Amino acid sequence: MTGPRKPELAWQKRDLAEKPIKGEWVYRGKLLHVRRDDVRLPDGKTTEREYIEHPGAVMIIPVLDSGELVMERQYRYPLRRDMLELPAGKIDAGEPPLECAKRELLEETGYTASAWRFVTTIHPVIGYSSERIEIFLAQGLTLRGARPDDGENLEVFKLPLATALEWIREGRITDAKTVAGLFWAERILSGEWSV
Repeated sequence: MTGPRKPELAWQKRDLAEKPIKGEWVYRGKLLHVRRDDVRLPDGKTTEREYIEHPGAVMIIPVLDSGELVMERQYRYPLRRDMLELPAGKIDAGEPPLECAKRELLEETGYTASAWRFVTTIHPVIGYSSERIEIFLAQGLTLRGARPDDGENLEVFKLPLATALEWIREGRITDAKTVAGLFWAERILSGEWSV
């Protein structure tokens, strides 16, 4: 026996896909690749799309046995300021996201975790980038010693979740991936959501 069918909404039936006609690489860097494509819109018109191809990333919500979170303060050059963030990093070619999360947590914070749970995938800048961020919850943390990449300078600190949420409200934490991760952490750690 099946339950009642959910009604399909009219807006769910229309094909909104944009079909590529031709494209070119505008820039290929170490991390980011920029494309410009001509596309055909659903109504038959054509337009140009510029976007960044991104290899994908992970973000970790590291929770200490005390309930505090392990966070970072890092200078972000494009904004010319320090940002308060959860640990994160780029997925290397062929690297499974969980392995990347384990590597990044150790490199950036010096911690390893005995318990890992996948939380969700977010797409932080859908208007101009293919970037996806795989979010993991890490618990059972043990401090082993940080091993930052060359040129990676950051400060690791502990913060109660309630304070982190207050800092979002105050505008002290504005990094979109961190904001999303902290709201997930609030729901998971309260038992309201399970992963």
